[in-house]
Amino acid sequence: MDTVSLSGKELAAAINADTKERAAALTASGTAPRLALIVANDDPASAWYVNSLRKAAERLGIACDTIDLGADASIQQIRDELTARSADASVDAIMLQTPLPAGVTLDDVSSAIAVAKDVDGVSPLSLGLLASNLDGFVPATSEAVVELLKHHEIPLAGRHVAVVGRSNIVGKPLAQLLLAENATVTICHSRTTDLPAVTSAADIVVAAAGRIGLVTGDHIREAATVVDVGTNESSDGKIVGDVAADSVRGKASALSPVPGGIGPVTTALLMRHVVVAAENARRA
Repeated sequence: MDTVSLSGKELAAAINADTKERAAALTASGTAPRLALIVANDDPASAWYVNSLRKAAERLGIACDTIDLGADASIQQIRDELTARSADASVDAIMLQTPLPAGVTLDDVSSAIAVAKDVDGVSPLSLGLLASNLDGFVPATSEAVVELLKHHEIPLAGRHVAVVGRSNIVGKPLAQLLLAENATVTICHSRTTDLPAVTSAADIVVAAAGRIGLVTGDHIREAATVVDVGTNESSDGKIVGDVAADSVRGKASALSPVPGGIGPVTTALLMRHVVVAAENARRA
Protein backbone atom coordinates (compact mmCIF):
# COMPACT_ATOMS: atom_id res chain seq x y z
CA MET A 1 0.00 0.00 0.00
CA ASP A 2 1.23 3.50 -0.82
CA THR A 3 1.26 5.66 2.30
CA VAL A 4 0.28 9.24 1.54
CA SER A 5 2.33 11.94 3.28
CA LEU A 6 0.11 14.36 5.21
CA SER A 7 2.32 17.39 4.69
CA GLY A 8 1.37 20.52 6.57
CA LYS A 9 3.38 22.98 4.49
CA GLU A 10 0.66 23.90 2.00
CA LEU A 11 -1.95 24.39 4.72
CA ALA A 12 0.48 26.45 6.84
CA ALA A 13 1.25 28.67 3.85
CA ALA A 14 -2.44 29.38 3.28
CA ILE A 15 -3.02 30.20 6.96
CA ASN A 16 0.06 32.44 7.01
CA ALA A 17 -1.06 34.35 3.94
CA ASP A 18 -4.36 35.19 5.62
CA THR A 19 -2.63 36.08 8.89
CA LYS A 20 -0.16 38.40 7.17
CA GLU A 21 -2.96 40.26 5.40
CA ARG A 22 -4.93 40.70 8.62
CA ALA A 23 -1.83 41.78 10.57
CA ALA A 24 -1.06 44.40 7.92
CA ALA A 25 -4.60 45.75 8.21
CA LEU A 26 -4.22 46.11 11.98
CA THR A 27 -0.86 47.85 11.58
CA ALA A 28 -2.27 50.24 8.99
CA SER A 29 -5.11 51.17 11.33
CA GLY A 30 -2.90 51.82 14.35
CA THR A 31 -0.47 49.31 15.85
CA ALA A 32 0.87 45.90 14.93
CA PRO A 33 -0.36 42.83 16.83
CA ARG A 34 2.00 42.09 19.74
CA LEU A 35 2.91 38.74 21.26
CA ALA A 36 4.70 38.30 24.59
CA LEU A 37 6.72 35.07 24.78
CA ILE A 38 7.53 34.17 28.38
CA VAL A 39 10.48 31.81 28.79
CA ALA A 40 11.73 30.24 32.04
CA ASN A 41 14.17 27.54 30.98
CA ASP A 42 17.58 26.95 29.44
CA ASP A 43 16.48 24.09 27.20
CA PRO A 44 18.16 24.14 23.75
CA ALA A 45 15.11 22.70 21.96
CA SER A 46 12.93 25.36 23.59
CA ALA A 47 15.35 28.09 22.53
CA TRP A 48 15.20 26.81 18.96
CA TYR A 49 11.40 26.87 19.01
CA VAL A 50 11.21 30.33 20.55
CA ASN A 51 13.57 31.61 17.86
CA SER A 52 11.42 30.02 15.15
CA LEU A 53 8.32 31.69 16.62
CA ARG A 54 10.04 35.07 16.62
CA LYS A 55 11.06 34.63 12.99
CA ALA A 56 7.54 33.56 12.04
CA ALA A 57 6.07 36.59 13.79
CA GLU A 58 8.51 38.90 12.04
CA ARG A 59 7.64 37.47 8.60
CA LEU A 60 3.94 38.00 9.28
CA GLY A 61 4.14 41.54 10.64
CA ILE A 62 3.61 40.60 14.30
CA ALA A 63 5.67 42.27 17.01
CA CYS A 64 7.18 39.71 19.37
CA ASP A 65 8.73 40.38 22.78
CA THR A 66 10.70 37.58 24.45
CA ILE A 67 10.89 37.79 28.24
CA ASP A 68 13.49 35.42 29.70
CA LEU A 69 12.90 34.83 33.40
CA GLY A 70 15.69 32.27 33.75
CA ALA A 71 15.63 28.56 34.47
CA ASP A 72 15.42 29.14 38.24
CA ALA A 73 12.33 31.37 38.17
CA SER A 74 9.83 30.70 40.94
CA ILE A 75 6.11 30.10 40.63
CA GLN A 76 5.45 33.59 41.97
CA GLN A 77 7.88 35.26 39.55
CA ILE A 78 6.26 33.53 36.59
CA ARG A 79 2.75 34.34 37.79
CA ASP A 80 3.70 37.98 38.41
CA GLU A 81 5.07 38.30 34.87
CA LEU A 82 1.99 36.69 33.33
CA THR A 83 -0.28 38.93 35.41
CA ALA A 84 1.64 42.05 34.37
CA ARG A 85 1.53 41.16 30.68
CA SER A 86 -2.16 40.30 30.96
CA ALA A 87 -2.82 43.81 32.30
CA ASP A 88 -0.60 45.51 29.69
CA ALA A 89 -2.85 47.01 27.00
CA SER A 90 0.03 47.04 24.50
CA VAL A 91 0.22 43.23 24.62
CA ASP A 92 -2.40 41.37 22.59
CA ALA A 93 -1.29 37.80 23.18
CA ILE A 94 0.72 35.76 25.67
CA MET A 95 2.46 32.44 25.27
CA LEU A 96 4.25 30.64 28.08
CA GLN A 97 6.99 28.42 26.70
CA THR A 98 7.65 25.01 28.23
CA PRO A 99 9.44 23.27 29.84
CA LEU A 100 9.13 25.20 33.08
CA PRO A 101 11.67 25.24 35.94
CA ALA A 102 11.99 22.19 38.16
CA GLY A 103 9.11 22.07 40.62
CA VAL A 104 6.87 24.35 38.54
CA THR A 105 3.96 22.95 36.55
CA LEU A 106 1.71 24.57 33.98
CA ASP A 107 -1.17 24.14 36.44
CA ASP A 108 0.73 26.31 38.95
CA VAL A 109 0.94 29.34 36.69
CA SER A 110 -1.39 29.16 33.66
CA SER A 111 -4.38 30.66 35.47
CA ALA A 112 -2.48 33.98 35.58
CA ILE A 113 -2.87 34.37 31.81
CA ALA A 114 -5.88 36.48 30.80
CA VAL A 115 -8.19 34.28 28.76
CA ALA A 116 -8.47 36.92 26.00
CA LYS A 117 -4.68 36.75 25.52
CA ASP A 118 -4.22 33.01 26.07
CA VAL A 119 -3.47 32.22 22.43
CA ASP A 120 -2.22 28.70 23.14
CA GLY A 121 -5.27 27.81 25.21
CA VAL A 122 -3.41 26.57 28.30
CA SER A 123 -5.30 28.27 31.15
CA PRO A 124 -8.07 26.47 33.05
CA LEU A 125 -10.56 29.02 31.73
CA SER A 126 -9.57 28.37 28.12
CA LEU A 127 -9.75 24.61 28.60
CA GLY A 128 -13.13 25.01 30.27
CA LEU A 129 -14.47 27.02 27.35
CA LEU A 130 -13.31 24.30 24.98
CA ALA A 131 -14.91 21.56 27.06
CA SER A 132 -18.15 23.54 27.08
CA ASN A 133 -17.99 24.12 23.31
CA LEU A 134 -17.80 27.88 23.82
CA ASP A 135 -15.65 30.44 22.00
CA GLY A 136 -12.04 30.72 23.12
CA PHE A 137 -8.52 29.92 22.05
CA VAL A 138 -7.69 26.22 21.84
CA PRO A 139 -4.22 24.66 22.05
CA ALA A 140 -2.69 25.20 18.63
CA THR A 141 -1.17 21.71 18.36
CA SER A 142 -4.51 20.03 18.96
CA GLU A 143 -6.20 22.34 16.49
CA ALA A 144 -3.46 21.58 13.96
CA VAL A 145 -4.29 17.87 14.02
CA VAL A 146 -7.93 18.50 13.12
CA GLU A 147 -7.11 21.14 10.51
CA LEU A 148 -4.50 18.92 8.85
CA LEU A 149 -6.93 16.01 8.58
CA LYS A 150 -9.59 18.28 7.11
CA HIS A 151 -7.11 19.77 4.65
CA HIS A 152 -6.29 16.31 3.35
CA GLU A 153 -10.00 15.46 3.20
CA ILE A 154 -9.84 12.68 5.75
CA PRO A 155 -13.34 12.33 7.23
CA LEU A 156 -13.82 12.49 10.98
CA ALA A 157 -17.56 12.12 11.52
CA GLY A 158 -18.36 8.62 12.68
CA ARG A 159 -14.70 7.54 12.63
CA HIS A 160 -12.91 5.96 15.58
CA VAL A 161 -9.86 7.97 16.64
CA ALA A 162 -7.31 6.71 19.16
CA VAL A 163 -5.31 9.50 20.79
CA VAL A 164 -2.12 8.28 22.45
CA GLY A 165 -1.38 10.90 25.11
CA ARG A 166 -3.52 12.63 27.73
CA SER A 167 -1.80 15.98 28.36
CA ASN A 168 -3.75 19.19 28.86
CA ILE A 169 -1.95 20.77 25.90
CA VAL A 170 -2.55 18.06 23.29
CA GLY A 171 -4.39 14.86 24.19
CA LYS A 172 -7.33 16.09 26.22
CA PRO A 173 -8.14 19.20 24.14
CA LEU A 174 -7.74 17.17 20.95
CA ALA A 175 -10.36 14.73 22.21
CA GLN A 176 -12.78 17.64 22.68
CA LEU A 177 -12.13 18.96 19.18
CA LEU A 178 -12.60 15.51 17.66
CA LEU A 179 -15.86 15.00 19.54
CA ALA A 180 -17.06 18.32 18.11
CA GLU A 181 -16.38 16.80 14.66
CA ASN A 182 -18.59 13.82 15.61
CA ALA A 183 -15.70 11.36 15.87
CA THR A 184 -15.65 8.57 18.44
CA VAL A 185 -12.58 9.06 20.61
CA THR A 186 -10.47 6.74 22.74
CA ILE A 187 -7.72 8.32 24.85
CA CYS A 188 -4.78 6.03 25.54
CA HIS A 189 -1.92 6.55 27.96
CA SER A 190 0.97 4.90 29.79
CA ARG A 191 -1.34 2.65 31.79
CA THR A 192 -3.49 1.49 28.90
CA THR A 193 -3.57 -2.30 28.92
CA ASP A 194 -2.46 -3.79 25.59
CA LEU A 195 -2.01 -0.51 23.72
CA PRO A 196 -1.64 -2.19 20.28
CA ALA A 197 -5.03 -3.87 20.70
CA VAL A 198 -6.68 -0.52 21.42
CA THR A 199 -5.00 1.53 18.70
CA SER A 200 -5.32 -1.14 16.01
CA ALA A 201 -9.10 -0.95 16.40
CA ALA A 202 -9.07 2.72 15.33
CA ASP A 203 -9.48 4.30 11.91
CA ILE A 204 -7.14 7.15 12.89
CA VAL A 205 -4.27 7.00 15.38
CA VAL A 206 -2.76 10.19 16.80
CA ALA A 207 0.58 9.77 18.57
CA ALA A 208 1.12 12.54 21.12
CA ALA A 209 2.92 10.98 24.05
CA GLY A 210 6.40 12.43 23.62
CA ARG A 211 8.15 9.05 23.27
CA ILE A 212 10.34 8.24 20.29
CA GLY A 213 8.98 5.42 18.15
CA LEU A 214 6.17 4.53 20.54
CA VAL A 215 3.70 3.76 17.76
CA THR A 216 4.80 1.08 15.28
CA GLY A 217 3.21 -0.93 12.51
CA ASP A 218 1.97 -3.35 15.18
CA HIS A 219 -0.15 -0.55 16.67
CA ILE A 220 -2.25 0.15 13.59
CA ARG A 221 -4.59 -1.73 11.34
CA GLU A 222 -4.33 -1.90 7.59
CA ALA A 223 -5.18 1.41 5.86
CA ALA A 224 -5.35 3.42 9.09
CA THR A 225 -4.45 7.11 9.10
CA VAL A 226 -1.59 8.02 11.45
CA VAL A 227 -0.85 11.53 12.75
CA ASP A 228 2.49 12.05 14.47
CA VAL A 229 2.50 14.95 16.91
CA GLY A 230 5.85 14.06 18.49
CA THR A 231 8.85 16.38 18.29
CA ASN A 232 11.65 14.55 20.07
CA GLU A 233 15.39 15.02 19.78
CA SER A 234 17.14 11.79 18.81
CA SER A 235 20.63 10.74 19.89
CA ASP A 236 22.06 12.19 16.69
CA GLY A 237 20.38 15.56 17.23
CA LYS A 238 17.60 15.14 14.68
CA ILE A 239 13.94 15.90 15.37
CA VAL A 240 11.89 12.70 15.25
CA GLY A 241 8.31 11.82 16.10
CA ASP A 242 6.45 9.36 18.29
CA VAL A 243 5.86 7.06 15.32
CA ALA A 244 8.37 4.55 13.99
CA ALA A 245 7.70 5.80 10.48
CA ASP A 246 9.49 3.04 8.58
CA SER A 247 7.40 0.33 10.24
CA VAL A 248 4.16 2.19 9.50
CA ARG A 249 4.76 3.03 5.84
CA GLY A 250 3.18 0.50 3.54
CA LYS A 251 0.53 -0.39 6.10
CA ALA A 252 -0.99 3.01 6.90
CA SER A 253 -2.96 4.79 4.20
CA ALA A 254 -1.57 8.14 5.36
CA LEU A 255 1.10 9.42 7.77
CA SER A 256 2.07 12.94 8.79
CA PRO A 257 5.84 13.51 8.53
CA VAL A 258 8.15 14.81 11.25
CA PRO A 259 9.24 17.46 10.57
CA GLY A 260 6.90 19.10 8.07
CA GLY A 261 3.55 17.77 9.24
CA ILE A 262 1.90 19.09 12.39
CA GLY A 263 4.73 21.51 13.26
CA PRO A 264 4.29 24.19 10.57
CA VAL A 265 0.50 24.12 10.98
CA THR A 266 0.81 24.58 14.75
CA THR A 267 3.03 27.64 14.33
CA ALA A 268 0.74 29.09 11.66
CA LEU A 269 -2.33 28.64 13.85
CA LEU A 270 -0.60 30.19 16.85
CA MET A 271 0.25 33.27 14.79
CA ARG A 272 -3.33 33.43 13.55
CA HIS A 273 -4.52 33.33 17.16
CA VAL A 274 -2.30 36.33 17.92
CA VAL A 275 -3.95 38.32 15.15
CA VAL A 276 -7.43 37.25 16.24
CA ALA A 277 -6.64 38.36 19.81
CA ALA A 278 -5.47 41.72 18.47
CA GLU A 279 -8.60 42.09 16.35
CA ASN A 280 -10.76 41.31 19.37
CA ALA A 281 -8.87 43.85 21.49
CA ARG A 282 -9.30 46.60 18.89
CA ARG A 283 -13.05 45.98 18.81
CA ALA A 284 -13.39 46.01 22.61
